Amino acid sequence: MIILYADDMGVADVSYGDPEAKIQTPNLDRLASAGMTFSDGHSSSGICTPSRYAMLTGQHHWRSFHGIVGAFGDSVFESGEFTIARMFQQQGYNTACFGKWHLGWDWDAIRKPGVGKKAKGAESYDWTKRFPGGPLDQGFDDYYGDGTINMPPYCWIEGDRFLTIPTKPVIKSNPLAGGGSFRPGPMAEGWNPYDVLPTITQKTVEWIEKQDAQKPFFAYLAFNSPHYPIVPNKPFHGKSHAGYYGDFVIETDAMVGKILDVLEKKGLSNNTIVIFTADNGAENAAYRRLRQFDQWSSGKFRGIKHDLYEGGHRVPFIVRWPGQIKAGSTSDEVVSQVDLAATFAAITGFKLTNEQAIDSYNLLPVLTGKDCAGPLRVATVQNTKTGKYALRQGDWVLIDTSTGASGKESQYYLEHFGLQAYLKNNPGLLFNLKEDPRQSKNLYNEHPEKVTAMRALLKRYVDGERCAPERN
Repeated sequence: MIILYADDMGVADVSYGDPEAKIQTPNLDRLASAGMTFSDGHSSSGICTPSRYAMLTGQHHWRSFHGIVGAFGDSVFESGEFTIARMFQQQGYNTACFGKWHLGWDWDAIRKPGVGKKAKGAESYDWTKRFPGGPLDQGFDDYYGDGTINMPPYCWIEGDRFLTIPTKPVIKSNPLAGGGSFRPGPMAEGWNPYDVLPTITQKTVEWIEKQDAQKPFFAYLAFNSPHYPIVPNKPFHGKSHAGYYGDFVIETDAMVGKILDVLEKKGLSNNTIVIFTADNGAENAAYRRLRQFDQWSSGKFRGIKHDLYEGGHRVPFIVRWPGQIKAGSTSDEVVSQVDLAATFAAITGFKLTNEQAIDSYNLLPVLTGKDCAGPLRVATVQNTKTGKYALRQGDWVLIDTSTGASGKESQYYLEHFGLQAYLKNNPGLLFNLKEDPRQSKNLYNEHPEKVTAMRALLKRYVDGERCAPERN
């Protein structure tokens, strides 16, 4: 079992065999041609920490928290909380995490005696001590990564120990190919953001090379790309027709190819499920790319990262499972990353309690092509900011706030797609996505009964009702 998780990547940044696409992704196309592509796949949030937590727990983030873990932030997990990694561990799998964690650590454990929590300098911590609260405490046997590429400390972490010690007081940004910035904080000598993507991929390849068909394994490779800073390595410069961002997507695709290649080399391709998806849509530089390169990362949908509009959380979603999933198949079923937990439980024979993965639906009927009487999910909740939610039900989506945009939408973008910004005094938004995927026509006042019913269901969920049906 392998999850390949991109960072800030739009649903239309995968070429899917289209020779006219400005960003060519032959390895993702290869994955899709051998598996199932979901056209209506979603992350739990329009930002990264919440989506990662929801995917790993099968429970929407908004039941516990909103927002991202900042630099030196604590773990978002409760002690012993269910995670898919812990489930796999209990089922006898080898488990490993690589790359971006961004779910917090126990900083108190390494803070020097007498040092206050506001002190963030390199001298404030004992970097030789065990660094708990991270992947190894959430069900992973192994971890190798940099934590979060644009947040301190800037160093390599292996397992629960610092492999390189961040002795320098503050990072000094090197010139970057495609822009981006780093939050100030301790940095290890020689740390280089361009090393992150190839290094975490190579470490994943090496770990897979140690696996064999006798014992199952679960690898979670969380790419730092194509998130800011945009740092494609030089061999990928100019490979796309969408600037350095497009080049970074192409380098990410090449890393996907390395994972697929090592599975083939080891003879593990036929019995390994591989999933590719992303934590949320593309960041706000997507507006500039639209104007400069005529490349809109959200495709036919409205919105970007942070937004409640579709582009904020509708993401690439590909599943390959040889012998079980029809090669080259597609599904328009609405699915969420929270559904992976119940799906993996069904595959491995793990019996979830009614307190675990409470928002997770089992996708097996969809993956294996069984006829479903109706939509698998009753409804799907989307959220990024506190108190602002959307509910998807069938073709309809209710955005229960004045606008689906988290910030000011680009005027060029609005005019390009013939859209209008919704005013702050708007009581809410209702769209039929089948007829209006761009979310350009607000039907809120035309369907008051639907608004009332959807709002009531949304309230039940937000007030604590589980989204997935109870288990026997």
